[in-house]
Amino acid sequence: QVQLVESGGGWVQAGGSLRLSCAASGRTLSSYTMGWFRQAPGKEREFVARINWSTGNTYYADSVKGRFTISRDNAKNTVYLQMNSLKPEDTAVYYCARRRIATIATMSEIEQYNYWGQGTQVTVSS
Repeated sequence: QVQLVESGGGWVQAGGSLRLSCAASGRTLSSYTMGWFRQAPGKEREFVARINWSTGNTYYADSVKGRFTISRDNAKNTVYLQMNSLKPEDTAVYYCARRRIATIATMSEIEQYNYWGQGTQVTVSS
């Protein structure tokens, strides 16, 4: 079992920055892929970024590419999401999640993750 706890959300003006943290307990995150997702009011949860814990390889949604950076700290068992040049449309609850060890091709991006944090609110004002 693993527990994921996000922190670092808050209110920021457009153009500002925030760094989200996701601390894991219960099991180390090595050998897993960790992802960040977000859900705006009235919208479906969407993929933001992911990182392979072992290789450090990253992948981003087009909407955040060049503005957001996902990273991890092995010693702290923590994954981060640095968000720069924030826009009002980035306003959402942000969730971190751990990907399943094995996935199948028919799974959606969200279905590939089976452990989720409780989320942290990010509000960007114009």
